[in-house]
Amino acid sequence: MAMKASLQLRVGTQLTMTPQLQQAIALLQLSTLDLRQEIQQALEANPMLELDDGFGEQTAEETQDDDWASEIPSELSTDSDWTDTYPDHGTSSGSGEGPDFERQAAGQSLASHLIWQLAMTDLSERQRQIAESLIDAVDGTGYLAQPLEEIRDGLRQQGLEGLPTREVEQVLLRLQQFEPTGVFARDLRECLMLQLAALPDDTPLLPQARRLVRQFLEALAGDDRRLLKRRLGLDDEALEEVIGLIRSLDPRPGSEFAEVGGNYITPDLLARHDERGWRVELNADALPRLRIQPDYVALVRRADKSHDNQFLKDHLQEARWLMKSLASRNDTLLRVGREIMARQIDFLEQGEEAMRPLILADIAQAVDMHESTISRVTTQKFIHTPRGVFELKFFFSSHVGGGEGEGDAYSSTAIRARIRKLVQDEPPRKPLSDSRLVDLLAEDGIRVARRTVAKYREALGIPSSSDRKRFR
Repeated sequence: MAMKASLQLRVGTQLTMTPQLQQAIALLQLSTLDLRQEIQQALEANPMLELDDGFGEQTAEETQDDDWASEIPSELSTDSDWTDTYPDHGTSSGSGEGPDFERQAAGQSLASHLIWQLAMTDLSERQRQIAESLIDAVDGTGYLAQPLEEIRDGLRQQGLEGLPTREVEQVLLRLQQFEPTGVFARDLRECLMLQLAALPDDTPLLPQARRLVRQFLEALAGDDRRLLKRRLGLDDEALEEVIGLIRSLDPRPGSEFAEVGGNYITPDLLARHDERGWRVELNADALPRLRIQPDYVALVRRADKSHDNQFLKDHLQEARWLMKSLASRNDTLLRVGREIMARQIDFLEQGEEAMRPLILADIAQAVDMHESTISRVTTQKFIHTPRGVFELKFFFSSHVGGGEGEGDAYSSTAIRARIRKLVQDEPPRKPLSDSRLVDLLAEDGIRVARRTVAKYREALGIPSSSDRKRFR
C-alpha cells in the first residue's frame, strides 16, 4: 500500500522560557538566606553590580532606564507551572543540577508537605474533604494509621452521609501518588509496592521484586532463600540483586520530615498596626540593595563590537535582569502576603482560635496567579507579626467542621487552638475526655469526629484524659 506524503499546518501556543524568565522564577523560589547567597555570587561575578548603601527594597522603578527598558516586558511572567518551565532542568541559574526538592521540604512537617501537594491537585470539594481526613490519619512514618472504615464513618459524621468506602479508596489512590513515594500505605507490603511501581519499567528484575513483595515478604523476613529461589526461579546472584533492590526502598517514607526549630530567621514581610489599620510591608533589612556601577556603564559604547565592549554589554544586561527579577520577586511576595493577611486579620487580632480556613486556590484566584506560584511564594518566606514570626504557609489551613453557612467554617489550626484552651481550663481533678471535647466543640458550632479530636490532641502533645488525671 503506497503512502502519500502531505503537509499539514497546525496552529498552537507554546511557552518559551528565556534564561531571564527562568532566573525570575528561580529567585521567587529561594528563601531569603539562599537569595542572599545568590546575590553575593552575582556581586563577585559581575563587575557591573555593586551594593547600594545599606539594605532595602529593590523597586521596579529603580531598575528602569531608556536604554534597555524596551527590551524587557513590564511584567515578568513568573506565574507559570514548574512543568512549563523546568520539565527536566535545574531551578537555579548557572547550575546544571536538577530541582532541589529536598531543600523545599526542609523544615516542613509531613502533614504540611502533603497539604501543599493537595492544594495543587485537581479534586472536587467533596474529594478534597475526604483527602484532608486521609492526611489527618497519616502518622509520622507516612502510613495510614486508621482503617478506611473509621475514616469513612468520621466523614459521615461531618456531613458526607451515605459515603461509600469505595469512594474513600478512590481518593486514597490519588494521594498514594504524592511524594514521598510510598506515603499513605496501609502496611509495609503496600508501601514497598508503591515504591516499586514508581520505578522505571526497564529496572532489572523489577517483576521478580514486585512478586517477592506481593507474595513472599514473610519468607524474606525469615531469610528463607531456598524458598525464594525456588518460587521466583532465580539463582543466588539474581536473588541477591532482587533483595538489594527491595532493601534500597524506604520502609518509613515519612520519617525524613520533621519540625525543625531553632534556626535564625530573617522575615521577608512585616505586619504592623497603625492609625490606618493593618499594614503589610517588605522588610527593608531582609536583602541588600543593588545598583549598577556607573563608572563601568560610562565605558560601554553602543556601536562598538569589540570583545571588551561586548563583555561589558553582556554583564550590564545580566545585572539589569537580576535587578528586574528581584523587583518582580518583591512585588509578587508583597501582593501575596497582603492578600493572605487580609484574610487572616482575625488571627492578628485574636490569635490562633480565630484562624480562618484558607487554601492556595483562594489566594491564587484573588491575585490572578497559578496555584504553583502561590506555593513557591509561600515556601520558606516569613512574616513578622505582633504574635510572632510565621512562615506564610502557616496561614493555610483546611476547612473542618462548621455549620451550614460559609461564615461557620473553622480551620484545623483554630480547632487545635480551641482544644488546647479547653484542656488548659479543665478542672484538674476531672480532665475532659475526647468525647467531652467533641461535645464542647459542638456547642461552639464545630462538628468534628472523636478520632479527629484525638488526632489533634496527640499532635499538640496533650496526653489522654486518664493520663492527665494520673499525672496531676
